[in-house]
Order: sequence, then structure tokens, then C-alpha cells
Amino acid sequence: MKSRWIIAGAAAFSLALLTLPLLKTGRGGETLPSKSSSAGTTAARAGSCDAEGTAKFDFVLKDQHNVPVKMADYKGKVVLLNFWATWCGPCKIEIPAFVELYDQYKDKGLVIVGVSVDDSPEQLQAFMKEYRMNYPVLQMTPDIETAYGPFYGYPTTFFIARDGSICIKHLGPATKAQFEKEIKTLLAAPAV
Repeated sequence: MKSRWIIAGAAAFSLALLTLPLLKTGRGGETLPSKSSSAGTTAARAGSCDAEGTAKFDFVLKDQHNVPVKMADYKGKVVLLNFWATWCGPCKIEIPAFVELYDQYKDKGLVIVGVSVDDSPEQLQAFMKEYRMNYPVLQMTPDIETAYGPFYGYPTTFFIARDGSICIKHLGPATKAQFEKEIKTLLAAPAV
């Protein structure tokens, strides 16, 4: 009986830790703090968002057909970079919103890039067909995992401004309305 209480307490504590980002920002995303007082921060960065860090695009990842895709091709766009898996329940909930948002904003400078953390090309192809995924989906590599990780759970989503600033990091799922608000803000920022 005593071990059950210990397990229940540990589970409650873990759940509390997972909800801290939601409580901290009120929207489930982590707005990264500014380093505007640091040397080397440009006016362009300050104009796009209150950011810490710059996205790395120097990767070539394979898509669901094992075709190489250069992440550098997405420089200069607003990028929603979503790390997910086909077995992840909350990830599945977000995908229909991504499909709609990509349709709505791709011609305005948005690219949504899904990075599957451990699925095979065959699994991705079937899953993408079932969920009618219309945006690029790439396979995780150790290099991109090192650059954007460590990952403590999925989905994990980064919002990257046109100038490469990482503006927001969502830990866990978010709503379509949350994503759309953040997309509109970044698309409205001046292009660099």
C-alpha cells in the first residue's frame, strides 16, 4: 500500500513539472528571454522577436522518401519546426491544425517542417497519407537533435523568425489559435 502512494506522489510531481511551462507563460509556449544587452545583437533581430539563440539550418535531412532536403532552403522564411512522432498522441492532435495553417500561410512566407524523431520512411509515408500532411516532413538525425535538443517530451515546436531568431519554444501541444497568433506575429515582422 505504501509503495502505491509513493508512485502516486511521483506521478503527481512529474505532472506538476510538465505543466510549469504552461503556467509560466499562460499559453504552453516558452517565450525565450532577450539578450538585447549582449554584444552582437543586431537591430534586425530585435525587430523580429524577443529572442535568444539563432536557428541552425546547416543540415541535410531526408524526407519520407529518403530524398535529401537542405534545411538552408528555409532561411528567410518564418519556420515552425515541429519535433514529433507517429506514436505520440498529442502530436496527432496538432497535425490537422498544421495542415490548415500551412495551406493558409505558405504563400505568405511560412513553412512548417515536421521532424519525425524515430519513424521509418514507410511509417511516415502511411501516416502522412492518413493525416493528409501537406507540409515537409523530415527524419531526425543526431546533428539536428543536438542542435535543438535535448528533448524531454513531444511534441516540441520552435518558431523561427525570418532572420533566424528562435522566438518561441512550445513544450507539449498547443492549439491552432495559439499557433496562428504566433505565425501572424512573425509574418508581420519586417523581412531581413
